[in-house]
Amino acid sequence: MAPRKKKSAEYIFPHPMENESLVGHGDTLRTFINAWDNRDKHPIHPVWMLTGPRGIGKATLAYKIAKMVYGNVGDFFIIDQDRNIDKDGKPKPDGKVISVYTVRAMIDRMQMSSMSGGWRVILIDSVDELNTAASNAILKLLEEPPAQTLFLLVVHQLSNVLPTVRSRARVEKMRPLTISQMRELCARFMPEDDISTDTLRLANGCFGKIANLKSSGGDEIYEALIETLNNPRSNAGDMMAIAKKIAPNPEIYPILLDAVAHFGLADLYPMATHAIADINRIHLEPEIAIFKIINEIKKCL
Repeated sequence: MAPRKKKSAEYIFPHPMENESLVGHGDTLRTFINAWDNRDKHPIHPVWMLTGPRGIGKATLAYKIAKMVYGNVGDFFIIDQDRNIDKDGKPKPDGKVISVYTVRAMIDRMQMSSMSGGWRVILIDSVDELNTAASNAILKLLEEPPAQTLFLLVVHQLSNVLPTVRSRARVEKMRPLTISQMRELCARFMPEDDISTDTLRLANGCFGKIANLKSSGGDEIYEALIETLNNPRSNAGDMMAIAKKIAPNPEIYPILLDAVAHFGLADLYPMATHAIADINRIHLEPEIAIFKIINEIKKCL
């Protein structure tokens, strides 16, 4: 749900492995428990793909399932950015892609594991971050899954997954959290903060987004953005000032799309989406590109 014990000036969020409390997704958990409890009658599917928006608790659920399966007997293998390595075996947590060397190292460890009569669990967080070679290496494993091995695949965007990988998995689509579930998480991890209903709605059911908005001040920037767009007297200087506040933090760029939705400007959505993607893809000056998006919204009001 959040980075590994990453501490901002105000917040500490547990890594999914350390988070013992799962909020929401009880239906998906019950589905797995039912399949697991009846595995002697009906062999359990070896590949479970947990999909849904980033920040809703997919990894927290995956770790909860993993602990249930491997217990104190089996083996647990994790593929994620924290364990990413380069061709020389050196750590490479670049936050972008997971290398094939990381996958191969996991396969080598798995082949040397004793099993001890227990189950192996392989957790990938996330499949979206596997590069092409890494995805193909995983695919070879999925084509003939080893006995008593469970794959838990965290996926933020199903369209990013190779169709051949997707076809070999049982896909569980997880829903965004409700407002009440978001309030429960805020009370647990941000007890000193009064999180407004507007901010909760802005997060679209993703607690990870709330955490980022509060840590970065994105919620306040969004309010300033809406106020500037609503103000008939706001000018280019005002809009550029907002753009400069947004530009340093790519993780809050989606508030521009939220502004498009707030004003019901569906026709602008494709333009804004492509413009945001282009900022990273072709290394545009972010404040200029963001200013243009804000200006286009303003013109339509």
